[in-house]
Amino acid sequence: MGATKGTGKLRIIAGEWRGRKLPVADIPGLRPSTDRIRETVFNWLAPEIAGARCLDLFAGTGALGLEALSRGAMDCQFVECHPQAATLLKQALLTLNATPRGKVHHQDATQYLGNSEASGFDLLFLDPPFASDLLDQVLAQLCDYPYLNPKALVYVEYAPSQSPQFPRNWEQYRSKSSGGVVYELYRLPGR
Repeated sequence: MGATKGTGKLRIIAGEWRGRKLPVADIPGLRPSTDRIRETVFNWLAPEIAGARCLDLFAGTGALGLEALSRGAMDCQFVECHPQAATLLKQALLTLNATPRGKVHHQDATQYLGNSEASGFDLLFLDPPFASDLLDQVLAQLCDYPYLNPKALVYVEYAPSQSPQFPRNWEQYRSKSSGGVVYELYRLPGR
């Protein structure tokens, strides 16, 4: 069996792999965060990213987690349930020689949260398919998710038509909208 090919390209914006282009699968509902949104988000995260342990929960193309690794995150766990997207993401990590710092978990995000023994995440990326109720399901699970470090940051993307219910103890740190996408950054309380 040959390598899985993507039909589009994802460009890493900055850091170690700046300008690198990686294949993106043509999968319904898969929409990588745009360059403009990623530029803004990683400007927000600039003081926090070096050495961070990251979880890219609805990884898709891996745009957010790969950008974090490129900019100095210590490691990133990528969770993706679509087989073609997970395969392309594994290939991207190989291409970038990033397998020691990144791992792809081919499973459903809610299952990962329910069964994971991973711990110590400083940064969580939540960018589920907009045409689903996955964001609300995961936010409900995250109310008591013990694996996030105190004062961890949670980045979320969702459609303007959605009204997600964020845990009450999360403090909204930044918020912006662009091109039919709301993107926000939350900080968890210290313990």
